[in-house]
Amino acid sequence: MLRTRIKICDKCRGTNVETLVPRIKEILPDAEIQIGCQNFCGIGQTKAFLILNHKPLIAENEDELIEKLKESCK
Repeated sequence: MLRTRIKICDKCRGTNVETLVPRIKEILPDAEIQIGCQNFCGIGQTKAFLILNHKPLIAENEDELIEKLKESCK
């Protein structure tokens, strides 16, 4: 079985790593979470985003991003 991989940027203003990581771990406790620049600077300045298994998920805010993550994991 493939492990779920999530990448998050800790530099962009649209994503708060300190609040996002615990919420991701509630949904996907075994996910491998990689934190660092993801080269999504233009989007990341105004929107929340993460990369789930090489697929970007982009939302207006963290709550919407978490909902998209839940939908993608079904």
